[in-house]
Amino acid sequence: MADLVGGAFLSATIQVLFDRLASREVINFFHGKNHGDRILLLLRKLKLLLLGLSAVLNDAEDKQITNPAVKEWVEELKDVVYHADDLVDEIATEALRSKLEADFQSCISISIDLSQVLSINPLTLTTTTTASLFDAGIESRIEEIIDRLEYFAKEKDVLGLREVVGHNNLFHRSQTSSLVDESRVYGRDVGKEDIMKLLLPVDDEASGSSNEIDVIPIVGMGGVGKTTLAQLLYNDHRVCNHFEMKAWVCLSNEFDVLRVNQVILEAITQQTCDAKNLDMIQVKLKELVSGKKFLIVLDDVWNENYDHWDSLSCPFRYGARGSRIIVTTRNERVASVMQTVPIHRLQELPFEDCWKLFAKHAFEKGDINSHPKLENIGKEIVKKCKGLPSTTKTLAGLLRSKRDAEDWSNILKSAIWDLPKDNILLSLRLSYHYLPSHLKRCFAYCSIFPKGYEFKMEELVLLWIAEGFLKPRSNTTMEEVGYECFNELLSMSLFQQSARESCFVMHDLINDLAQSVSGDF
Repeated sequence: MADLVGGAFLSATIQVLFDRLASREVINFFHGKNHGDRILLLLRKLKLLLLGLSAVLNDAEDKQITNPAVKEWVEELKDVVYHADDLVDEIATEALRSKLEADFQSCISISIDLSQVLSINPLTLTTTTTASLFDAGIESRIEEIIDRLEYFAKEKDVLGLREVVGHNNLFHRSQTSSLVDESRVYGRDVGKEDIMKLLLPVDDEASGSSNEIDVIPIVGMGGVGKTTLAQLLYNDHRVCNHFEMKAWVCLSNEFDVLRVNQVILEAITQQTCDAKNLDMIQVKLKELVSGKKFLIVLDDVWNENYDHWDSLSCPFRYGARGSRIIVTTRNERVASVMQTVPIHRLQELPFEDCWKLFAKHAFEKGDINSHPKLENIGKEIVKKCKGLPSTTKTLAGLLRSKRDAEDWSNILKSAIWDLPKDNILLSLRLSYHYLPSHLKRCFAYCSIFPKGYEFKMEELVLLWIAEGFLKPRSNTTMEEVGYECFNELLSMSLFQQSARESCFVMHDLINDLAQSVSGDF
């Protein structure tokens, strides 16, 4: 598994190195010394080389999956970068030692004639000699690291590595749209028709009371296709003809009642809403939906707070009977808070449908006949996807530009399948692969704790800060940055675990994954 994430940890390590090389303690340590300017120039050159290599690490991270030469390049580069990291550690330590000795000498000079002390003080002579030897050793080691990095810089061009702007981030739950290409969806006809019966009952007047809306939850693990199913329902011509008003709203982990009502209002009116008053927004929503049969889709909901939901839904109780709200969520507890009808639990796709999906994305126009040598390998890969559409589609996309059977075999034999045969873990693994590098490093740090360990957010965040994993942001404390990272890691887990004051409990499976990537940490 370590081969899949080396680039990510490397990127995170290099980012930390950038900050440390530019730190005041390092720069001040060499100022005014005999070889100080020379060493500072070398450190600047080291930083520029690291910057150039860092730019191609996203590309290397993707290509190493199917290209052994790139994988070897990443592994060897990692070794050099870690040596550079150790070197900066030594510089920081020596800078601190020198500062403490200088402070000590200052204290002595307060009560004793410093000139007399210095003339006989063996500590001063030892310190001077030690510092000179240290500087000479550091200079030669920096030059050695620079020579090695220059080799990697040349090799990156030979390997065809390039800077990738806007690297894919599957984990980040970006905004979804109501649009869907039905020709690229497979195996959801039965589920669609089951929910359609709830959307379009034979007798709307017999369903529900006058002030209650039917809420239909679609629940399933990440990547199983909840949003896609909701898109199919939303765009069905029967639904379009049945409802007077429709709105699609992607929530993700945001559930501020005012903001969500604002977004729903904007979706209905197709106009920007700048109002900051909840009452004003809800009154407007009430006016818009009163007496009308509407359909609202709330995609990717994570809120478990019943009071929040009760407040949010208040304006929609004025809609006509037969109005519906579809909610997609990974969390059973979210569904239970909001549901008024039985939960629709979305299952994995059958193999044949997964294969059709894979072929559609892996081959031009889905034509597998032009690549007969790849078909059998592709089917074996699809079997390992265990019915998850997002996993299937992701791997198909990775292989779309590969037409060498060896590349496909490398994916089939990859260490990615060595984890326990568990859909959740596989989806987690692929989500992890596309996490931002700083979050990967934070996540892997959790592997140092024993399985079943109860993570306390404040303690873990302070450890991340001490390790230099978090980057400061303007108007935000480092602790706040860490808390945001902690919650993003929790939402990635797919395990319906929520915050309970300051203490969170991570599922053992998260620890398994952290352990599996710890070799790169």
